[in-house]
Amino acid sequence: MIGPDGKNLQGVRSDRMADLIKQEVADILTKKMRDPRIGFVTVTGVDISRDFRNASIYVSFQKKQDDKKGIAALKKAAGFVRGELARRLSLRRIPALTFVVDQVTEKVSHLLGVIESLHVQPEADPQENRPEPNMLLEGLG
Repeated sequence: MIGPDGKNLQGVRSDRMADLIKQEVADILTKKMRDPRIGFVTVTGVDISRDFRNASIYVSFQKKQDDKKGIAALKKAAGFVRGELARRLSLRRIPALTFVVDQVTEKVSHLLGVIESLHVQPEADPQENRPEPNMLLEGLG
């Protein structure tokens, strides 16, 4: 369905839904979850299917070694998080949640490291290598 401004309303609705789910899941994980395996987790994004039946929740952990333990704990807690979403949101259908480690932050860190290693020394100022005009005149006379 196309809106009056020419935008796809289905896409706008799914974007709003994804943002809402992201906020609520982040709040649930920080305030309701008591599992020490999760540690400090950040919800970095949500992808939701067109029919709103499935949602992929992208998360990143403070420590790299927490990824496997944290994802395992989040997979076990997915039912709890989905139930909390159902209590907080008045939706006809609450999507099934799948937690995924967000690799974007790691890739950005890697690329920044590569860029830093390629740091090129700035070229010398061309004005520094030119002889002064007085020196040229002295050589003539």
